[in-house]
Amino acid sequence: MTKSAAVINGDGVGPDLVEAMLKIANAANSNVEFITCDAGATWWEKNGGNSLIPDDTWDILESSDACYKGPTTTPGVVGAPRSVAVSIRQKYNLYANVRPIKTFPNTPRPLGDVDFVCVREGTEGLYIGEEINLTDDVSIAIRKITRTSSAKVARYAFEEAKRRDYDAVVAIHKSNILRRTCGLFLEEVEKAADDFSDIEVWEYHIDNIAQQLIKNPQLFNKKVLLSTNLFMDVISEECSALVGSIGLIYSANIGDNYAMFEPAHGSAPKYAGKDKVNPVATILAGAWMLDYLGEKEQSKAIFSATEKVISEAKYVTYDLGGNAKMSEMTNAIAKYVEDEMK
Repeated sequence: MTKSAAVINGDGVGPDLVEAMLKIANAANSNVEFITCDAGATWWEKNGGNSLIPDDTWDILESSDACYKGPTTTPGVVGAPRSVAVSIRQKYNLYANVRPIKTFPNTPRPLGDVDFVCVREGTEGLYIGEEINLTDDVSIAIRKITRTSSAKVARYAFEEAKRRDYDAVVAIHKSNILRRTCGLFLEEVEKAADDFSDIEVWEYHIDNIAQQLIKNPQLFNKKVLLSTNLFMDVISEECSALVGSIGLIYSANIGDNYAMFEPAHGSAPKYAGKDKVNPVATILAGAWMLDYLGEKEQSKAIFSATEKVISEAKYVTYDLGGNAKMSEMTNAIAKYVEDEMK
C-alpha cells in the first residue's frame, strides 16, 4: 500500500527548500504520496486564530503516515500560538527529537571530526509554554517533567545507542539545582540503563558539557547525548557548530506511531527566494523520512549522493565555502541520486 506524507511548506526559505527536497525524492523514484499543506507565521498572519496550523492541515496530518515540516517562523509576541513543531510534537506525542551530528567529508571542522547523536525530549519541559504573571514585578514559567515522557525518551536513547553500536548515553542535567525535575529525569535514565548492561551512562551538568563540547568534542564520539527539552535545544545548536554549518543538520521527531522530519535550522526569511541557502539538512531529513516509510534503498541513495556532492566541493553553497546556488547544489545531488538508482 502506498504511504503518504504531509508536507508543510513553512515560512521564509521553507517553500524553496521543500521544493528541493521533493525534487530529490522524485529523482530517487519514491512512491510516497506527498501532500503539501500550509502552517506557520505567514499563514497565521493572514488568517489568525489560536493555532499556526489550519484545520485542513491537521486533517492531512491525521490521515498521513508521517509529516515533513519545512522551516517555520514562530511569532514572538505575547498571545501568539505555540510553534508548529511544538504543536505537532505534543499532538502526536513525538517524545524523541533526534539530531545526528557528524562531520561531512571536505567541510569545515572547527574543532575536529565529530560523530554522535543528540536526543532531546520533545513534548514537555519549559516548552509547554505555561507562564504566569504573579505581580507586575514577577513572572514565572512552569517546567513540566514527567516520569512517563522521561522514561520513553531515555529508552529511545539507549535503543538508538544499541542500533548504532555506541557505547554510552550521556545524560545532561542540572540536578544539583533542579533537584525534583532533573532528579526525576535522571531516575528514569538510570532505570532504562538497567536493560542495557553493555551501554554506559555518563552524567554531565549542562554548564559543564557546554564547556567540554568546545574543549574536547571527540570525547563524545560514538555516544548518544540525552537531555530535557530546553537543555538539549541549546546544546544541539552548539553541537551543530561543530560540523561547520547548521545547514547540514537534519532531524526527526519520533513517537510510538508517528514521526515528523525537519531541518534543524530556522526559516531565514531574509534569504527567501534568493536561491542561496544550503539544502542539505532539508534533503537529508526527507531521506530519513523515506527510510521511516520503508523506502530504505531510496534513502540510502540520497545520503550517498549528498555526501558525494559535499566531498567534491564543486557545487556547494556559501556556508560550505562554495559559491553554488541552492538550485545548483540540488541539481548536482539529483543527478547522483539518479545514477545511484539505475
